[in-house]
Amino acid sequence: MAVVDELVALQAESLAAIEAASDTAALEQVRVSVLGKQGSLTGYLRGMGQVPKEQRAEVGKTLNVVRNAVEGALEAKKADLSRAELEAKMEAGAVDITLPGRAQQVGTRHLISRITDEIADIFMGIGYSVASGTEVESDYYNFEALNTPADHPARGMQDTFYVVDRSGDTAAVRGESDVLLRTQTSGVQAHVMEQQKPPIYIIAPGKVYRRDVADPSHLPQFNQIEGLVVDKGITFGDLKGTIDYFCKQMFGEDRKTRLRPHYFPFTEPSAEADVSCGICHGEGCRFCKGTGWVEVLGCGMVDPNVFGYADIDPEVYSGFAFGMGVERIACLKYNVPDLRMLLEGDMRFLRQF
Repeated sequence: MAVVDELVALQAESLAAIEAASDTAALEQVRVSVLGKQGSLTGYLRGMGQVPKEQRAEVGKTLNVVRNAVEGALEAKKADLSRAELEAKMEAGAVDITLPGRAQQVGTRHLISRITDEIADIFMGIGYSVASGTEVESDYYNFEALNTPADHPARGMQDTFYVVDRSGDTAAVRGESDVLLRTQTSGVQAHVMEQQKPPIYIIAPGKVYRRDVADPSHLPQFNQIEGLVVDKGITFGDLKGTIDYFCKQMFGEDRKTRLRPHYFPFTEPSAEADVSCGICHGEGCRFCKGTGWVEVLGCGMVDPNVFGYADIDPEVYSGFAFGMGVERIACLKYNVPDLRMLLEGDMRFLRQF
């Protein structure tokens, strides 16, 4: 029977083409050519109506056999080719675990942030709490409540960043303003003394701003930590002991401290605290300008006038205050000669710490 013979021959050709397919794309082309809408086997299925009645049964049976054989061969071949392609893809993308890996640089907190936390931990360890305030402050809390005279140079526009007052009042029209970027975190102390009754043991870290040109020892914006103690029976000896304890905790037990007389509007008596040079160990070098000492912070006993602004009785309470620049402490701790090096973002320098 001619049709049956043709179907048998088509089956053989199709199975051979399936076996010869080298990848799934080639196999898909074979499937379309045989079983697709315009496929050779599909043509025989559509032409069953023209087959004589006496031959339809045999031709139909042969068609089913051929179709099942082709479909089965296609499915088996596709599974084999898909598995082979997956294995080839996995082999091509495999990672050689015997090769040394590339270490990812791990980020750390900036030195200034770490020194700030270290200073806070030292004082919190002896009972201090941390207070905070706004960076935009009023002239009253930044200067007046801290016993700073109206004619003090620090209150001039040459030393302080004043905020433009756009309220429209008379003073604003004249270009005057009593709002400024704080020059010290001491204003936080004034707020705390107003809001909290003694005893007070606080530190106040934060950013401050001054009209300074950046150089090895000055920055127009830097981080400061102020400290305040108000309690009964506080003496200058308590201040000296606190400063000595802090310096030994920060710089090492072998470091010595000293206090030199100084002047600050809000403390009386006032002093500047020095620590023995960590480079020459007090012998005198270029870093300490041959003195064997480097300045650390300013401090003193709280002036009774300051207590008056906060309605604290100076006959009952006394206290001391101190202030230090975080960048300066960082430079002294790690013998960095220039404050600007902390802010330039040179990773070769910052990764040393």
